[in-house]
Amino acid sequence: MTAFTFYDVVLSIHILAVVIAFGVVFSYPLLDATLKRAGVELAAVHRMHVTLATRLIQPAMTIVLLAGLYLALDRFSLGDAWISATFAILIVLFALMGAVLIPTDKRLAELAPRGGAAPSAEYEAASRQAALFGSIALLLVVVAVFVMTLKPGA
Repeated sequence: MTAFTFYDVVLSIHILAVVIAFGVVFSYPLLDATLKRAGVELAAVHRMHVTLATRLIQPAMTIVLLAGLYLALDRFSLGDAWISATFAILIVLFALMGAVLIPTDKRLAELAPRGGAAPSAEYEAASRQAALFGSIALLLVVVAVFVMTLKPGA
């Protein structure tokens, strides 16, 4: 039987938290399109994004941060470039969530057309902003996964 350490347990928690925090976000385009085709009001889709962000994604990101700190301090150094880079990415993701993505989805829920009405220009502009910053966030997650996997300079 293979022995495992506390570090191994924390690493597993860290990876699971990454999957929980970011896995759902990669499904948003398909999920949103399916809900829209099913006739779900756009306001409900945006409220779902806010609920997922505040009750699932942000708490899981916090676990990613705390577990990552433990892992880094136990076996590595916070000064290692690959660790510093991924922590910086996580901080940027927290900032994007709090300053842009969640407020924009709340605004989109308010602006969403009702009863089959056409979206307003304000809704369309906010929707483009959400898509842009959402894409940036996804790209940052991909970069972080590559950096954590490759550990350049380690």
